[in-house]
Amino acid sequence: MPVAELPFGLVVDLSLWIEILNLPTDQRVSAIFAIVGWAVVALIFFFMGAELWVDVRQKKYTSNWQWVILAIDVPPDTIQSPKAVEQIFAHLSGALFEPNIGQKYWQGVKQRWFSLEIISLEGYIQFLIFTEANYRDLVEAAIYAQYPMAEITEVEDYVGAIPSKYPNDTHEMFGLEFGLAAADPYPIRTYEEFEHKLTLDIVFQDPMASILENFTRIGAGENLWFQIIIEPISGSWKAKGIELIKTIIANKKHVSEQFFLFKLINVIFDELMNAIRPPSEEGPVKKKEELPGKLTDLTPGVRDTVAAIEEKISKIGFKTKCRVLYAAPKEIFNPRSCLDGFVGSLNQFDYAGRNAIAPVWATNAHYAFKNYRISEIKKKFVGAYKKRKIKTGKKSYVLNIQELATLWHFPLPLVKTPLLQKTASKRAEPPINLPIEEMTESPLRRRVQEVVEEEPGEKPPAELPYA
Repeated sequence: MPVAELPFGLVVDLSLWIEILNLPTDQRVSAIFAIVGWAVVALIFFFMGAELWVDVRQKKYTSNWQWVILAIDVPPDTIQSPKAVEQIFAHLSGALFEPNIGQKYWQGVKQRWFSLEIISLEGYIQFLIFTEANYRDLVEAAIYAQYPMAEITEVEDYVGAIPSKYPNDTHEMFGLEFGLAAADPYPIRTYEEFEHKLTLDIVFQDPMASILENFTRIGAGENLWFQIIIEPISGSWKAKGIELIKTIIANKKHVSEQFFLFKLINVIFDELMNAIRPPSEEGPVKKKEELPGKLTDLTPGVRDTVAAIEEKISKIGFKTKCRVLYAAPKEIFNPRSCLDGFVGSLNQFDYAGRNAIAPVWATNAHYAFKNYRISEIKKKFVGAYKKRKIKTGKKSYVLNIQELATLWHFPLPLVKTPLLQKTASKRAEPPINLPIEEMTESPLRRRVQEVVEEEPGEKPPAELPYA
């Protein structure tokens, strides 16, 4: 009797499998599926049950969480590049907590997350951070470390300004969710790429200017909200980037990431096909040997892409989900007045051959049961926005701290938008007779003031010596 010896002293009788292999092809496939098909079905139900169990335990674990919303006002004369906000996100990565199997599946321990938001309420623009109360000190410390003169105020949640169910008697809404056009390791265009060298000085064209311009185009009764949910993750996501680099250098086709169950099914299918495939008379087919690729064999553009991927995975990453929501009373509802421009402003982060930010989900539907489906999609979208859910919608993705700082940062003083007037410093003026220690003025601030205060048409003296 033919047998197979497995680890741990297990012995499997192979006589049944030999009989199956001698059957015709159609009968052979049916017999194999009848034997192992139940295992695939069992695995599907197992994973579904595990997900439902974890969801129930996590809801119980998070039921006692207390959330706060912090409004951040930065004085208009603050001169800080997006690099400062990048350091803020690096600071927030300290909230990372990786539960073990027991904590995750029995206690329902869940990683806390943050929501970075830019909102416009009837044209009033505000930067907000949504955080769990236990991490309020972490958020404030991160901000004050880079912006000592910032004003941080706890405010009430603004999401109650619009209904949660649609259709209703008063309001209408439209929402978009954004994702990455390519795999996570491919970077988007970051703020460092917005530096233009026109003269001897490098001029920074703040990408936040075009984004905020859309927030100023709404009027009374209208709401435009932009939400970026970030969740700290470990550095395991970088392995995907390393494998992608190897694939590019070897000049192979990149295979997208698959769910574990699908991988297992593919393995089982391949083994079954190898089992039922009649043996070749010429012996096993040898795979063509592939020569390892070299970085020097790549084109300059591909080499730059590889370097960009290496740059992205060298920084801290966050699991990310981006949404934008527009809501207004029915009589003035006009989402195209600002959403078209908002989507266009995100196109500035597209990087040809690398990655881009594009809409992947909208509160719209077509064809069968259109009205019902739109109503359910809007309800789901608004609920996910109000509760700051990262799982609802399309699959989340990874952005590093540099990419996040590009999408969400405080604008520079030279950005000409009404936002600068609305977020002026709330600090009171000091008394006139307050003694002040004389100190040397900062050269950087003096240079900026000269650029701003210089009168147009002013000419240098005629006797100015030239080298």
